[in-house]
Amino acid sequence: MKMKPEENSKQKNQGELFRNRLDQILDHRHPLYQIAKKIDWEKFEKEFGKYYTEKTGRPGLRIRLLVGLHYLKHAYNVSDEKVVEGYLENPYWQHFKWLGF
Repeated sequence: MKMKPEENSKQKNQGELFRNRLDQILDHRHPLYQIAKKIDWEKFEKEFGKYYTEKTGRPGLRIRLLVGLHYLKHAYNVSDEKVVEGYLENPYWQHFKWLGF
């Protein structure tokens, strides 16, 4: 039985060498960046989390994503389709919901 060689942490991190996190490349003075820092996202997760169940149906989307999209939809007065389109194209909208890279 052959064993696959273990990857050390240096090898694992090499794939991330040229990849930046959004918070490292965005302007921290941007209004959405500032608002995202001020919102108590845990409060939304606590309030809405009681309505989520993992036992039935399709797994739900993250609460922060849903609340963030809803905010952006009303703040920018756009349709559901346009808010999703804007989310896919705009890194500030993505960071607003803190979805990583």
